[in-house]
Amino acid sequence: LVITVVFMVVEFLGGLWTNSLALLADASHMLTDAATLGLSLFAVWLIRRPADSEKTYGYFRAEILAALINGATLLMIALFICWEAYKRFLQPEDIKGLEMLCIAFLGLLANLVSARILYRRRDESLNIHGAFLHVMGDLLGSVGAVVASLAIIFWQAFWVDPVMSSLVSLLILLSAWKLVRDSVRVLLEGKPSHVNLAAMELELCKVTGVKSVHDLHVWTLTSGMHAMTCHAVVEGENRRQEVLEQLVHISREQFDIRHTTIQLEGDDPC
Repeated sequence: LVITVVFMVVEFLGGLWTNSLALLADASHMLTDAATLGLSLFAVWLIRRPADSEKTYGYFRAEILAALINGATLLMIALFICWEAYKRFLQPEDIKGLEMLCIAFLGLLANLVSARILYRRRDESLNIHGAFLHVMGDLLGSVGAVVASLAIIFWQAFWVDPVMSSLVSLLILLSAWKLVRDSVRVLLEGKPSHVNLAAMELELCKVTGVKSVHDLHVWTLTSGMHAMTCHAVVEGENRRQEVLEQLVHISREQFDIRHTTIQLEGDDPC
């Protein structure tokens, strides 16, 4: 967060000084990164709070909300930069290439450090993954600014500046869309992508004594934490505890579902 804030100011002032849209675009993106990292940090703190009578599942969804906000801001900024790049492409402006190169290179180093910090834990949650995507967007922006500054220095190709900004924005757009899609799927209680309901129902029905399974629901509470409820029709009364344990075991070991609620029903229709 500190690295991002410091170089956001550096790139913003540098963009005004050199008249580089690539630097200003990267600085704008870093502004949202500062908010994103702050929001992500707050969400990490919030989800550690214990469940209570009002929030019986705790505050796990806070990180999904943070990821959704991060993805939405990325989408808006990427579209805004594309629009600004289009206007700059139609009417290129003079840019101080050497100064732009120095600032862009410093930004590249800073973003490499930030990306390294988040890289190892990016798969732990959508929240951290969203923060990582923001930093990677900055990293790509810095690479684009370096390439554009070199083109300006050696060939006076001022049009490269908006072109690189557009390419980086399109890459950010794709990543942001995936983040928003995954966040919305969790908030709408969508099925986890790794679970095949038909295959799960088939495996549960293989348990000796289980005649059928119905009202099977699987959803995600937060990243890596899935829940399941179902009704299982079983034969007889003697082996119910054993059947229940086997159903829970299959859910956990084969489908990575740790929170299960299974209601056993008799095979008597009355």
